[in-house]
Amino acid sequence: MKAIETRLREGMASNGITGEAADQIVLSISSFALYGFPESHAASFALLVYASGYLKAHYPSAFYTALLNNQPMGFYHPATLVKDAQRRGVRFQSIDVQVSDWTCTIEADGSIRLGLLHVHGLNSDRGKAIAAVRAKGKFKTIDDLVERTGLRQDELRTLAEIGALAAFGGDRRSALWQADRAARPAGELFKGTERYEKVPAQSPLPSMSLAERISADYSGTGLTIGPHPMAILRSSLATRGVARAIDLPKMHRGRRVRVAGAVITRQRPGTAKGFVFLTMEDETGLSNVIITPDTYATFKRTVVDEPYLLVEGILQNQDGAVSVKAERIESLKAQTPAQPSHDFH
Repeated sequence: MKAIETRLREGMASNGITGEAADQIVLSISSFALYGFPESHAASFALLVYASGYLKAHYPSAFYTALLNNQPMGFYHPATLVKDAQRRGVRFQSIDVQVSDWTCTIEADGSIRLGLLHVHGLNSDRGKAIAAVRAKGKFKTIDDLVERTGLRQDELRTLAEIGALAAFGGDRRSALWQADRAARPAGELFKGTERYEKVPAQSPLPSMSLAERISADYSGTGLTIGPHPMAILRSSLATRGVARAIDLPKMHRGRRVRVAGAVITRQRPGTAKGFVFLTMEDETGLSNVIITPDTYATFKRTVVDEPYLLVEGILQNQDGAVSVKAERIESLKAQTPAQPSHDFH
């Protein structure tokens, strides 16, 4: 502003405007500048919010596909975005080497096909090659997939574990069984021939359980389109009087409640005088937890280290903003890996 003011005064002086008149003009412009920036800033964000809200309400598949294709960004991890979309009626299709592109795409029926970019450890060049070479003809076998794309053994194993090789038949363990065999180089002598003909195509091990499949999804992609991990625990939680997130707004303010979920955000703003705020997710939605400084000091390691929590406290409902003021916090042992969370940013 100082540099601009100098130029402005020089320009006004050359046009005969000096003294009090020049001072008044500078004061008017600088005063507006101090106000005008936040005003225009707010207007810009308001426009973005309106446009995003419109897309989310009227074109949800396009909205969520765009978010999933531009990660990392924003406040919520893809795992949370997928579950939010599913609760709003958006359908997802799993990653499939015979169908998926590198990015997420919208199917003809409006469902979202997850892209290969969400596969942990998959090299982007090889991931993009899957879609590129598939355009010349679908893969006939896992051996054909490896030969045409150059996938490494660890990449092939991850694809098998998350169900991306289902098109070749069998369950995930059978795919792992075949993937380990296919990833071993055939060598020039056996190239183009059917290898290990006496090795059974199906794994002798039992199929993965639902919990194991969800666990594999989180390990291999950081998200799942299957049931939320909390859904598996719900029957046991119900016997302990643990409410679902969707039930909290219907309960009376001041009631003692218990709520559980995967922690997706941990916040401790510098202006909050030591208060900590958690957002937990279950199969029905999000619940907010407020932790006082004293309670945080008591349960700090549990709050910071544990991915799944059970919180007991007093229900607060102020103008529709529902939260639980925590009094006791304990770890909730789930059968799946820790979900990604946004912590203290």
